Amino acid sequence: MSTDITPGTDTDIRQDSPAQPRTRATHSAPGFWSSVWLVATREITARMRSKAFLISTGILLLLAIGSVVAGGLLSANPSSTQVAVVGSASAVVGQADGLTAVAADNVADAEALVRDGTVAAAIVPADDSLLGVSVIALDSAPMDVINALSVSPSVQLLDPAAQGGFLVYLVAIGFGLVFFMSALTFGSTIAQSVVEEKQTRVVEILMSTIPVRALLAGKVLGNSIMAFGQIVAIALLVAIGMAVTGQRVLLADLGPAIGWFAVFFAFGFVMLASLYAATASMVSRQEDVGTATSPVAYLVMIPYFAVIFFNDNPLVLGIMSYVPFAAPVGMPVRIFLGTAEWWEPLLSLALLLVTTAGVILFGSRIYRNSLLRMGGRVTYKQALRG
Repeated sequence: MSTDITPGTDTDIRQDSPAQPRTRATHSAPGFWSSVWLVATREITARMRSKAFLISTGILLLLAIGSVVAGGLLSANPSSTQVAVVGSASAVVGQADGLTAVAADNVADAEALVRDGTVAAAIVPADDSLLGVSVIALDSAPMDVINALSVSPSVQLLDPAAQGGFLVYLVAIGFGLVFFMSALTFGSTIAQSVVEEKQTRVVEILMSTIPVRALLAGKVLGNSIMAFGQIVAIALLVAIGMAVTGQRVLLADLGPAIGWFAVFFAFGFVMLASLYAATASMVSRQEDVGTATSPVAYLVMIPYFAVIFFNDNPLVLGIMSYVPFAAPVGMPVRIFLGTAEWWEPLLSLALLLVTTAGVILFGSRIYRNSLLRMGGRVTYKQALRG
């Protein structure tokens, strides 16, 4: 019995062509570095769309511009400075703009007026000086007095200091404030992002395609790029502003310190960002972020307050310049003061790099072991044991 098979129907089978197996389109998971850059790009895009980030960056840039403009105006319009004069030195002071003469009977009386703060400096006759006078000051060279004289005289310091006290204070506050605001702002952003992804269970989807280490590295890299870009923008604005307002001498002194600050900040922030991400992964609610990350916030605040109270203490600044989380502030201040040897920034940077590598390993272990734990706060013991 034969069966008729109509060509073109489902039962039409060609004997001369083997059946081709059906294939499904497969998508391979992205590699490690591709995943890192994917997450980093996502973090950068999120920051650029954040109004809070744009506003805080604008405030920092305005503060930088304002400080430079104010310094330029003050240097362009100096106030009259009182100086003690002895004998024939009064004729030289009378020809200088911006100086008010206070007569003194002799050099000893002039020095007494300098010591008790009645005058900023004393100008006394000096036979070995081209101008015929010498300037006597207390602890630092009075640049306003020296600049007011037509010829730079010899300067005698009763109690020498490397830089003017108020200028050192402003520079130290500037480094400390920029470090404090940038590290705290971007660190808090990383912490909130980690907890948000954990609370909404988005992290479970991400971990199904992206390695945990790549997820952490991408977050740290993306926010580090944004933080470093902010620092570079501030540094460029300050440098351009000083050049335009005629503060080139100060720029020459401050330039190396700014450059080292940018380098130290780049690696120091990576260390702090890793700690922010790790500590944030130990909680599951946004309300607990502040408590979980408070130890890291203290590490950010300590250098800021230390330079406020100890900017004129060489011992404290020396210690700060070698402590990894304080080195981005301590070492640039010492470089500006001229108290750091050429090899000290390199040694401090090496210590910072080694510490940063160790912190990344420590933080990644906590992050990996805590990210999928929901409910109560994960303890450090649980996070490290896995």
